[in-house]
Amino acid sequence: MKYRNPIISGYNPDPSICRTGNDFYIVNSSFEYFPGVPVYHSRNLVNWELCGYCLTREEQLRLKGCKPSGGIYAPTLRYHDGWYFMTTTNTSDKGNFIIHSRKPESGWSDPAWVDQGGIDPSLFFDDDGRVYFTSTGTDDEGKTAIVMCEVDPFTGEKKSESRAVSTGCGGKFPEGPHLYKIRGRYYLMLAEGGTEFGHMETIQRADRPYGPFVPCPHNPILSHKDDMRGEICCTGHADLTEDAAGNWWMVCLGVRPCGAKERLMQHNLGRETFLAPVVWDGDGWPVVGDRGLISLDEEGPLPGIPDPVNRDFRDDFSGSSLSLHYNFLRNPEVQNYVCDAAGKRLILTGTDVTLNEPASPTWIGVRQKDFETVTTVKMTVLRERENMRAGLTAYYNDSYHYEIFLTREGGRSAICLAKHVHDIYAVTARVEADLPEGAPVWFRIVSDRDRYAFSFSTDGSSFTVLGTGLAVGLCTEGTRTMTFTGTYLAMFCERGKAAFENFSVILKAAQ
Repeated sequence: MKYRNPIISGYNPDPSICRTGNDFYIVNSSFEYFPGVPVYHSRNLVNWELCGYCLTREEQLRLKGCKPSGGIYAPTLRYHDGWYFMTTTNTSDKGNFIIHSRKPESGWSDPAWVDQGGIDPSLFFDDDGRVYFTSTGTDDEGKTAIVMCEVDPFTGEKKSESRAVSTGCGGKFPEGPHLYKIRGRYYLMLAEGGTEFGHMETIQRADRPYGPFVPCPHNPILSHKDDMRGEICCTGHADLTEDAAGNWWMVCLGVRPCGAKERLMQHNLGRETFLAPVVWDGDGWPVVGDRGLISLDEEGPLPGIPDPVNRDFRDDFSGSSLSLHYNFLRNPEVQNYVCDAAGKRLILTGTDVTLNEPASPTWIGVRQKDFETVTTVKMTVLRERENMRAGLTAYYNDSYHYEIFLTREGGRSAICLAKHVHDIYAVTARVEADLPEGAPVWFRIVSDRDRYAFSFSTDGSSFTVLGTGLAVGLCTEGTRTMTFTGTYLAMFCERGKAAFENFSVILKAAQ
C-alpha cells in the first residue's frame, strides 16, 4: 500500500515506537515546550492521532531557566508486562529518568531518576527478567561511547555498574541507542554522524547483551547524506517495530528543506517523523527502504488501509479545555490562559515577559505542519496598557521570531510587524490603528517555502499585507547556538489582556 511521508509532520523529532496488539504508539522529543513528550496513536502506521503527553505536571517536568533547545531530549517508549515505560533526559533538571503508566494516553508516574549520565536513554526488557538501560557516555579511555547498566524500571535503582558496550561504527557522536533481541541475537542500533546533514543510522549485533558487538557490513543502514534528490535530509535517530503480521518497520527523524525554486540546506519546520519498511537479508541484517533511502511517496505492507491525512487545525474555543495540540513555552502561568467556552474565546493575560526572553511569556501555539499554511485569528483587546503587544507570531525561539500585533505607544494604538533574528530586533512596519474601543482586529500569516506574509483586517474579510519575513530566518541551521526544534504558529499577549477567537491553521497543499 502507498503512503506519504512524513507520517507525523512538523517539529516531531527523535521518534520512538512500540506496539501492543494492533495499537502503535510513538513519542517524540519536546525540549523547552510544555507539556512534554507527546504521545501519538495509530493502527495503520500512517494516520496518527495526538492522544496525550507523558509529562503534564511541573513535578514531572521542570523547565524554569531552560535554555532554547534545552529541556527534554530523545525519549524511548517501551511496553512490558502490562506497563508502559518512557525514559528520557531533562537536560535542565537532574538528567535521565524513567516514568511508567498503565495507559500511554495519561496517568504517568513521577520521575524515577537514574544515576547514569549522558542523553538518549533507552530500555530493553530481556527474557530472563533483566532490564537494561542504555545511554551515551564514555569508555575507560574517555572516548564517546554507549554505556549500559541493569536497572529497576519502577525505581530507577541501578542493579549493576555502567559499562561501555560500543563506540559506534565510525561516525561521530554515537547516540540514540536501542537494544533489541531478534531471532536470538542482540542488536544495538545507533544514530551517528550528528543530527545534521551527515546523520545516519547504524546497527551491530552480538550473542550477549554486553557484546562484543559486530557491525553490519552494509552500514549505515539508513542515511541521506549523499542522496541527490534533496527532498529528505538528515535521516537518522530511528527505532524498530514489528507489526502483528510479522512485517518490520522503522521510524526515524528527517527534515524537508525549505526553498521553492531550489532546495536549501536549511529547514524551518523542524525534524519530522518518517516511516520506512524493513526487510531482513539472508545474513540477518536489516535493509531499510531502498537500501537505506526513503521517499516522500513510499509503499509497504501496512497493517491497515490508510485514510486521507488532514493536518488542518481549527479551534473556536467552545470546549471547556484546550486542545492537546497546543503547547506553552516552559512551565506556563496557567492563570493567564482562560477558556471562555460560553463566549467562544480564549482570554490571554500578558505579563512583562516578552517573546524576546528565554522564559515563559503568555504564548500558546501549535506546530507548523507544512510549508504552505494560512493562519488566522480574531482578536479583541480587553485591557490596554502602555507598550502592550498582542497578536500572532511565527516563532522558532526567543531570538528567532516574526509577529504581527496590536500595540499602544504614547497613548496611540498601532498595528506592527516585528522581526527578531540573531541579536537584531526591529519593528519593520507600522500603521496607526484608529479602532473604536472593543472593536476586533483579524491577523493572518500566510506561509510558503520561502517566506511568511503578515496581514490584518478590521472587518474579517479584506486583509492588508503589512510585510513579509524570510523562512530562512526561522531555520535551525541559522541560529546562533545549536538548536533542535521547529516553527510554531502562536497567539501571544504582553502587558495587557486580549481575547482570541476562531484560531485556525489551514494547509494550502494537502498531503
